[in-house]
Amino acid sequence: MDPQRLKDNFALVGTHGQDVTAYFYSDLFERDPALRPLFPASMAKQEQMLLEALVQVVSLVDDAPALVPYAQELGRRHAGYGVTSEHYPQVGASLLATLEYFSGPAWNQELANDWATAFGLLSQIMSEAAAEAAS
Repeated sequence: MDPQRLKDNFALVGTHGQDVTAYFYSDLFERDPALRPLFPASMAKQEQMLLEALVQVVSLVDDAPALVPYAQELGRRHAGYGVTSEHYPQVGASLLATLEYFSGPAWNQELANDWATAFGLLSQIMSEAAAEAAS
């Protein structure tokens, strides 16, 4: 996984602003309509929170001592919203689809692999923190 490649790609994707998060949630709810009730009726605040979390995670992708506690807190918070470890694969698939869509011709297999690895690590940290908080 190349942290700088992730940062560069996210900078490109980020130029699309709120369209990125709107696309993500549209894709997520299409993949798994059962997830929709976990979210508020108005998604504007949720979309902003997602964008802020993504910015934070990407900014810390090469700083594990700062990223891990942030990801653990995200995991504990998401567990409180009813998110379970079974939800992470759909979220990851929607995230990759969103990144691919907004990357356009810059998207390639290396980026796909980097993002999949990064999300896999993030979801593992989040899931473990949520499980620890529940026990």
